[in-house]
Amino acid sequence: MKIRLLAMTRVAAGMLTVFPLLVYGENSSPVLEACRAGFKQLPKNTAETLKSCQQAAEQGHTEAQNNLGAMYARGLGVAEDDAEAMKWYKKAAEQGDLAARFMYGQGLGASQNDAEVMEWIRKSAERGHTGAQISLGKIYYFGQGVAKSDPEAVKWYRKAAEQGDAEGQFHLGAMYFIGQGVTQNYAEALRLFRLAAEQGNAFAYANLGVAYALGHGVVKDYAEAMKWYRKAAEQGVATAQYNIGFMYAEGQGVKQDHAEAVKWYRLAAEQGFPLAQFSLGVAYAKGKGIGQDQAEAVKWYRLAAEQGYAVGQSLLGQMYLFGQGAIRDYAEAVKWFRLAADQGYPPAQTRLAAAYAKGQGVTQDRAEAIRWYRLAAERGDAEGQFVLGSLYLLGKGVKQDYAEAAKWYRLAAEQNVEGQFDIGVMAALEGLDAQQGLLKDRYLILLAANRGIALAQFYLGSMYAEGKGVPQDLTEAMKLFMKSGDHGHAPAQYLIGENYAQGKFVAQNDVEASKWFRKSADQGFPIAQYSLGRAYAKGLGVAQNNVEAVKWYRLSADQGYTPAQNNLGVMYYTGQGVVQDYGEAVKWFRKSAEKGFQIAQYSLGRAYAQGRGVAQDDAEATKWFRKSAEDGYADAQFSLGMAYAEGRGVEKNTKEALKWFRKAADQGHPDAQAILKKFGK
Repeated sequence: MKIRLLAMTRVAAGMLTVFPLLVYGENSSPVLEACRAGFKQLPKNTAETLKSCQQAAEQGHTEAQNNLGAMYARGLGVAEDDAEAMKWYKKAAEQGDLAARFMYGQGLGASQNDAEVMEWIRKSAERGHTGAQISLGKIYYFGQGVAKSDPEAVKWYRKAAEQGDAEGQFHLGAMYFIGQGVTQNYAEALRLFRLAAEQGNAFAYANLGVAYALGHGVVKDYAEAMKWYRKAAEQGVATAQYNIGFMYAEGQGVKQDHAEAVKWYRLAAEQGFPLAQFSLGVAYAKGKGIGQDQAEAVKWYRLAAEQGYAVGQSLLGQMYLFGQGAIRDYAEAVKWFRLAADQGYPPAQTRLAAAYAKGQGVTQDRAEAIRWYRLAAERGDAEGQFVLGSLYLLGKGVKQDYAEAAKWYRLAAEQNVEGQFDIGVMAALEGLDAQQGLLKDRYLILLAANRGIALAQFYLGSMYAEGKGVPQDLTEAMKLFMKSGDHGHAPAQYLIGENYAQGKFVAQNDVEASKWFRKSADQGFPIAQYSLGRAYAKGLGVAQNNVEAVKWYRLSADQGYTPAQNNLGVMYYTGQGVVQDYGEAVKWFRKSAEKGFQIAQYSLGRAYAQGRGVAQDDAEATKWFRKSAEDGYADAQFSLGMAYAEGRGVEKNTKEALKWFRKAADQGHPDAQAILKKFGK
């Protein structure tokens, strides 16, 4: 049976959710395709062909069983073995394969070529043999020895169906359902599935379940879908078993039950169904319905990956990348990412791009990284679109182009999906914080990455705000910031709060500002925690509350945010919201001052000058006043001027004093202006 993907939800955090699956013919899988391709090229690559045909034959593929029989019969890649050849011909023949029946019936006489077998099947089909008609339909559907032709496949399936053959009805129904070789017609598909189901065709049961699950040709009805899936699953149809598992996992038509989902996934996985193997791996990785076991997750991902399932390959690569359930191995991770990326799976393409950007598992190659980011972006991957936009913004590996950056940000921002961006893709974005202006700490990028599409909305909003690559439009900027904030993006929430606080892009509104500061602060964003603390300290948009102010300053200060460290020191120095404690105040002033925060340097200097929390020391006071003054802080410039005027901590020097008074006065410092006026300066 070939598995056809009919519906899929989004890809998020590396997981693909697919539901439901339609059965529509001979089961095609990567190993069968490899067997088929290799068999046509014999006697080349006999070892690889033998391996793929053996795997596919053991999965029950009649074509592979037939091919394996021929290889044993002719000694291609193995020692010639008539008994083994007959064994595999018989297995295929017992499943109704006419070519195998022919070979088995003929014994092991003269070898038959494809043309002879085709001729024999066609003659049988033209004489009305339904089995031959179905076989001929499959041959045209898969393009085995003939040009692939869906209409020709439909023609032969129809001939078998019109004779009342259940398998023919099932195949023809599948073609109508998916609209291949015939105009899509759900009503006709359902009529044919029902006819086949009445004769006990298990695959038709499964497809009736699909129709009810999707509401195609019938009113959507999960309970009815489950009924048909169970009938098919009882006869061992792996897709039906998988679909039952999915319904339990999602709580569709049944009470959500992850343990029951695992049970059904396992039944399908043990039959070699790759999507079920992948889903079972996810269950082990997340500990849903079964004890968490990363090694077991790797095992099932590998089984799916070895059958060519791209999502399984990508997640297996991820396990090697992070050393989960397997020893960390960048080269092995790249191997699996590449296999998935070569199939066009965008998340694997972004991870492969990140590997090239960082030189993990491959030689670092920026051009190759950009090539893979672009491929992912062009396939609609929001992560790839975001990174590509950022590269154009920075001019890293591409010519700087703000319009092109805005284009890719917009494509990412407009995707109505949630999920996380892989922090690994940020490898190509070093320096983005410095270039962008609105983000001045790499912490923001890492935090932002966890909010997926919101990050692209935030950067696109920034471009509208600054008029980079797009006409400046403050209304559009704020709209995008709001979208990003509504998606839970903490930096955007903080920026919205600042805009309300300053009346920038919107009417000034302290209440609204505090609301957005709180949203961001609750996520641990340090600048927002500081801003909320300041709002409580000043009673801006919230009731004045020094205890609350101290709480939020402390949360921000503990993350190393220097303005919060200084303000927490001020609260201890003045005894606001806490018991006055000069020693604790000095501790926080010093933490901030040593990182270069000018106000804290002034505060520490004042503590030394007054001997509060430290031994009084004019020289040390002057040292810190100078650091702050040289950074342009007016209060420190005035205090340094006073030190020179009075000879405290430095030699008395009226000229130097006047120099610093003038600097402070130029910034509007009233005491400095008064002194200069007194001296007639």
